[in-house]
Amino acid sequence: MTASIEVSTSARLHMGFFDLHGGLGRKFGSIGLSLAEPNLVLSAKPSKVLNVSGTDSVPESVILRVTAVAQQILSAMGIAEAVEVNVSQSVPEHSGLGSGTQMALATGAAISYLYQLNLSTVQIATMTGRGRRSGVGIYAFDYGGLLIDGGRALSSTHSTPPPMLARYDFPEEWAILLVFDTTEPGIHGEQERAAFNELPAFSESLAAHLCRHVLMQAMPALVERDLSAFGQSIQVLQQHVGDYFLPVQGGRYASHLVSAVLERLETMGAQCFGQSSWGPTGFAIFANRHEADMHLQQLKISFTDHALSWKICSACNHGAKFNKFDITV
Repeated sequence: MTASIEVSTSARLHMGFFDLHGGLGRKFGSIGLSLAEPNLVLSAKPSKVLNVSGTDSVPESVILRVTAVAQQILSAMGIAEAVEVNVSQSVPEHSGLGSGTQMALATGAAISYLYQLNLSTVQIATMTGRGRRSGVGIYAFDYGGLLIDGGRALSSTHSTPPPMLARYDFPEEWAILLVFDTTEPGIHGEQERAAFNELPAFSESLAAHLCRHVLMQAMPALVERDLSAFGQSIQVLQQHVGDYFLPVQGGRYASHLVSAVLERLETMGAQCFGQSSWGPTGFAIFANRHEADMHLQQLKISFTDHALSWKICSACNHGAKFNKFDITV
């Protein structure tokens, strides 16, 4: 008998950093949300040689990235054998939805299970270079929900992910509209590292202002299920962080198409909206599915560019799912 495992995880929203100054010894600190969709689903079983495949809907680039992560983990852990992996669903790459982190964690978790390595998610993240600035995607994999991390310790010589400070169930009735632009890949990789190195120092007083909005507005608003107050806090983060990144992105938001949609949503009275991470994906949060549908129908009348696409989903209040099987060989 040999084991086979299926790992299912999902995208996340990165709603903003709240301390880009770092004067207290920690930098970044972020707030984000695990989504029920889009999903990454992969299955794996032991193999003599490494082989990664995917369904027709999975891009070749995803296959290559999963292969690279698998090789990295097998080598680091001194595993002489390998794995056979099949990816049946994937999160859009370079869209601001955390696809790379979920690929790395799902692949690492599958290998850890198959070879009884007992690796934690944080260990997998550290091994694969994930979570160097934000821990939202890592804790979304473990727990789901709305997550707040404490940023990276500037004195640390280790590239361990930021600690999780708080985690909340997100109201299941709140509906999330995702706005995609297929023509504008988000900033990533070396371009992202260069951007952080080239940007000017962030205002200390503004960092304190954003931290206050997270602690004294976003967090209590979520506990009290007050979408208006929660949205106000997220808007403050989006405005100031978006404007700080403007020299790199070319605007508050990376995509001019998504930017136009978000501006329209603001005039329509949307209470919570913005860009996830470096974009280009935009989001808006509504009190229920009916409100989200109504807004989307109006947007579709005004915005007909084929580069735009839409999805309404909910939050995911649980971590990755694991289905384990025994296969006769």
